[in-house]
Amino acid sequence: MVIVLIVLFAATLIYFFLSERVANFIWLLSVQGALLFGIAFNNLIHIQTLGLVVILLETLVVKAIVIPWFLNRLRHKNQLKRVHESKVPVFYSLILISAVLIGCFLMSYTIDNEVIQLRFFTVALATVIGGMYFIIIHKNIFSHLVGFLIIENGAFLLSLAVGGEMPFLVSLAVLLDVLIAVLVIGVFMNKVKDTFDTISASNLSQLKD
Repeated sequence: MVIVLIVLFAATLIYFFLSERVANFIWLLSVQGALLFGIAFNNLIHIQTLGLVVILLETLVVKAIVIPWFLNRLRHKNQLKRVHESKVPVFYSLILISAVLIGCFLMSYTIDNEVIQLRFFTVALATVIGGMYFIIIHKNIFSHLVGFLIIENGAFLLSLAVGGEMPFLVSLAVLLDVLIAVLVIGVFMNKVKDTFDTISASNLSQLKD
């Protein structure tokens, strides 16, 4: 069951680079949160109750519901529908992200460590790299926020892979950081929109003038 959820999670990573609609980005983040809930529940059911409750609240409530709701508010406030600022054609992005997934999968065969759970580590590493690449190829601040959240989802998977018996401590620390970052970036994005009538990151260079 966990393997199926991980494969579906990897599929959402690929679909991020196929879509240009902001609503789809938000929906995919919500789906990733729900998938992380399923993965965490199946993998961590044996840990202490408090840790399990914290992780399940983080994935199902925060990642799948609260953050997408907040992003939807930002989308409506800034009248965002489509993202056209990608610097790289979709075809090349698909090739690259597919190569990253395959490369991470092949690399996992070279790791001989009983502490690391390779089924999580492979997709987690690919997700972190994919999130960074998503940020690089977009000039839209909202897309940068989406990329940051993709990286955070990868960090959550990474905590499952290497977090030992207390992955909830790692996840809780990351969660606090990401909540603060989302709020700050959201407020910042609204200020940029009010000042420049657009949320393209290219306008940020004007702030130093």
